Amino acid sequence: MEKSMKYILTHNVIRKMLDAAIEKAEELGIKVSVAIVNDGGNLSGFLKMDGANLIPVQIAQDKAYTAAGFGIPTSEWYSKIKDKPPLLHGIVHTDRMTIFGGGIPIYIENDLVGGIGVSGGTGEQDILCAEAALNVLAADL
Repeated sequence: MEKSMKYILTHNVIRKMLDAAIEKAEELGIKVSVAIVNDGGNLSGFLKMDGANLIPVQIAQDKAYTAAGFGIPTSEWYSKIKDKPPLLHGIVHTDRMTIFGGGIPIYIENDLVGGIGVSGGTGEQDILCAEAALNVLAADL
């Protein structure tokens, strides 16, 4: 029987990803919190910029959790549920579920290995910061 290899996010890669997201936030002139979770939704890395607000600390973690839990960016949720009242009014009340932009699943090849969540800017700015972190991951492979 052939043993399959499972990809994981190492602490070295996680640190680089956090740094890249923060660097992008500085470039954009915003203060954010950045969270990275593994494929089980467990917090693997977190950074709150000096001067960042308190509430985005939890929102960033929830964005990462939602992205890892469903394997799709959090920004895609609203368009999927806006015309479905039971989902629109129900799923958003699920613990840790968020539909704000800034949560992106992390894939290595075709394996879902986690999620990243950024909160503190606009949805678009948070997405740019998360994408900067993902670019580091792609370059590191």
